[in-house]
Amino acid sequence: MADDIHTPVSTPKMSAAGHVRAVSALGFPLVGGHVAQFAIGMTDSVMLGWYGASALAAVTLAGSYFFVLFLLGAGFAIAVMPIVAAAVGGGEERQIRRATRMGLWLSLLYGVAAMPVLLFSETILLALGQVPEVAGPASTYLQLAGWGLFPALLVMVLKSYLAALERTQIVLWITILAAVVNGLVNYALIFGNWGAPEMGITGAAIASIITQAVSLLAVVAYALWVLPEHEILKNFHRPDWEMFAKVFKLGMPIGLTNLSEVSLFAASAMMMGWLGTIPLAAHGVAMTLGGLTFMVHLGLSNAATIRAGNAYGRGDRPHMALGARVVIVMSLGMALIGIAAFLLLPEQLISLFLDPEEPNKPEILAVGVALLAMAALFQLADGMQVIALGLLRGVQDTNWPMIIAALSYWAVGVPASYLFGFGFGWGGVGIWSGLVLGLCSAGLFLMLRFWRHSIKRTGAQDSATTA
Repeated sequence: MADDIHTPVSTPKMSAAGHVRAVSALGFPLVGGHVAQFAIGMTDSVMLGWYGASALAAVTLAGSYFFVLFLLGAGFAIAVMPIVAAAVGGGEERQIRRATRMGLWLSLLYGVAAMPVLLFSETILLALGQVPEVAGPASTYLQLAGWGLFPALLVMVLKSYLAALERTQIVLWITILAAVVNGLVNYALIFGNWGAPEMGITGAAIASIITQAVSLLAVVAYALWVLPEHEILKNFHRPDWEMFAKVFKLGMPIGLTNLSEVSLFAASAMMMGWLGTIPLAAHGVAMTLGGLTFMVHLGLSNAATIRAGNAYGRGDRPHMALGARVVIVMSLGMALIGIAAFLLLPEQLISLFLDPEEPNKPEILAVGVALLAMAALFQLADGMQVIALGLLRGVQDTNWPMIIAALSYWAVGVPASYLFGFGFGWGGVGIWSGLVLGLCSAGLFLMLRFWRHSIKRTGAQDSATTA
């Protein structure tokens, strides 16, 4: 359980260089997998940006809406990762199967509960102040793409299971396959290529469903073929209420933490929509680029969860502490690369998302360059908060991080975005300034939570033996 104190066991000491190699071997395939997964959404943005600014604005809004729901439900999938990692560290094979099955159960049940919010999205978007010419196409996309929530969540559970077993290469290759499928189907259905009908935003939605279905088939086939000893689908219909409760107890706070963060960005998209179609389109491009660099930190965060979970299962606090420092420094280095790209190449990056003949291109570029400068500012804060979350999840500490995230994003970030954007009249730059403030608050307090409290739950008996 989350409050257990694990007895330390004798493990070989690992140097900082050894941790770098281990995190790299585990983390960079996960980074690649996240980038490939992100490429699926980015492909939608790029191709619909070529199709027209109004389609790009609609899919930007729809994407934010969908991922609010997806990341809330993904908490159960993410919870599988530290439970399986701790089971591997503690040599408890049976826990692996139990946690994975109940993660699948909870994801399916959540999908059923979330579908009405997707099917009636137009009414909700209009109530949130979006203009009909954007809310209508966004809802058209969501009513179709929303059915992909089921396979997407199941894939997330199985990827967490495989990643916790350190089978990150296959996670990468399956996600690359999905990205390729998505790109090809998008190209055919959005523009009407290769004899397919021209369907615009509807074609992008269909492509998303096909992509998620292919991903699910691939990951299930791999798990059953290569890891038959875990029998993850055997007697799948039988409940395991003890593990169900454990995954729920760990996963629900993770989902709510995800919700707090992603809804901060969704709220920013809503506010940008109040400024008009051009600022919203620029926001979509800048957010896509910022999200791409975030995938690097997210992959390192997953590696931190797995390695911290292994150390937690063994009760090895010194190993965890050094590994945590290493992954923080690695994340910092990657953030500096992102900052340099956003500050030195803003127009070139934004132009990748726009048709050269787009009549509104100069206006979108002008707004987008300013927003990318703000995105550069929050690279460090965004990396810090997600690495801290990864470490906290590794030691199965999720309740206080949920509270910290909610306060940082909703008591600090959202009000600040509204105040700076509309109260002070700073427009899009003001809205993004609020994002930076919320992320800084989360990063600081989550790091303090890990180093001042949570890490002490691992190998707590060390102090008695060394006193």
